[in-house]
This record gives sequence, C-alpha cells and structure tokens, in this order.
Amino acid sequence: MDPQESGQDHHLLAMATRDRAYERGRRRATRGRRETGVEIRSARVGAGISQRAAGRSVGMSHTTYGRIERGELPNVTIEQLALACSAVGLELSVRTYADGDPIRDAAHVRLLERFHRRLPPDAEWNTEVPLPIDGDRRAWDAVVLIARARVAVEAETRLGDIQALSRKVELKRRDGDIDVVILVVADTRHNRAVLAAHRESLRAAFPLDGREVMASLTLGQAPRASGIVLL
Repeated sequence: MDPQESGQDHHLLAMATRDRAYERGRRRATRGRRETGVEIRSARVGAGISQRAAGRSVGMSHTTYGRIERGELPNVTIEQLALACSAVGLELSVRTYADGDPIRDAAHVRLLERFHRRLPPDAEWNTEVPLPIDGDRRAWDAVVLIARARVAVEAETRLGDIQALSRKVELKRRDGDIDVVILVVADTRHNRAVLAAHRESLRAAFPLDGREVMASLTLGQAPRASGIVLL
C-alpha cells in the first residue's frame, strides 16, 4: 500500500472513531439531562413547591429552574443539577461505567500498522472488530484471520494499570469468538520497565513472548497461545 494512502486511511479511521464516540456521548448527555429534569419536576410537583420557590431556595431563577426541569438547558452543569435536585429533596448521583473501548490516537494507529506490516501478505486484517454480542460496544483493535484461526490484537502505546488491562482483555476473550490474543505494546523505556516488573503476573493470560509469537505469524501460522509483542 502506498504510504500516503495508508496515512489517509489511518486518519479517516481515527476520525470515524472520534465521531462515533462524540455522537454517543451527546446522545447520552441529552437523555440524562431530560430524565433528570423529569425526576426533578415530579419531586417538586409531589412536594407542592413552585418553580419560583424551588429556584429561590438554591439561588436560581425560576426561569433557569424551569429549563432544567424541561431538559432545555443544553450546557447545564453538574452543580446546577445538584442544586435543582437539592431544592426538592433529591440527591444527584453521577457515576461512570465501562461502555466500549476508548478512542485511539495516531500513535495507537501507527503501532497497529507496524504490527500489520509484519504479517504475511495473505493474512486477512480487520480493525475495530466488534464483539459478537448485540448491544455490546466493545471491539478488538484488530483481528487477524490466519491458517483458519482468529487472532485478536490489542495495542497499547503506554502501559498503565496492568491488572485492569489484563481483566479487560480476559473479559473480551471470554465474550468474543477468538482463539488467541496478542497484546502489542510500543517498545518504549516506560513500557519495558512495566513489563519487566509485571511480566510473570501476565504469564497465565499471555504465556508466549514476542519472539515465539512472531515466528509463528511469519510462517503463516497462528501462535499456539496468547502472547505479548514489543514493537
């Protein structure tokens, strides 16, 4: 592939991923704003309190309070929602939940492409492959079809919480139709130090080291087990 075309493809992939994350976030923000507004109004009406009285009790105009109830304040802050809730005896609770994988930056895309170039030409390569579960937003960074085996690829440019990473990959392997998983890690001083400290704790999930993984792939074969490749 022409390097310029490859770069353009990576740029388009990154843009598409960001766009999906942006739209998903906007939809959830709108839904959350409206649902919270409905709950606030229901509590206020049930308590027999006017919008003016509720707003005044927390230093908010009745106009703003009404817009919060109707979900019509697009840039409403968490503080405003918490105050509006407090006025009618509610407590705002904000939590986060795992939902899909984070967007990937240009360095991540380049790392995947470095690994892709090491594969045999006839190996089928697909990126952003969703797990085969309806409604599940998780996806493998890439999946390689080689010698009738499905090999999942997860790329990490900078290692952080090793336990969280291992748990995430194990859950995806449990839920995905995959034979083995290859963790491709950028070859940096930081990542080498992290792996040196934690390699043995990862051995059960990723028994093979990079040399054996790449030797199998170069021969057009799937590795006999999951492994880690520094690249």
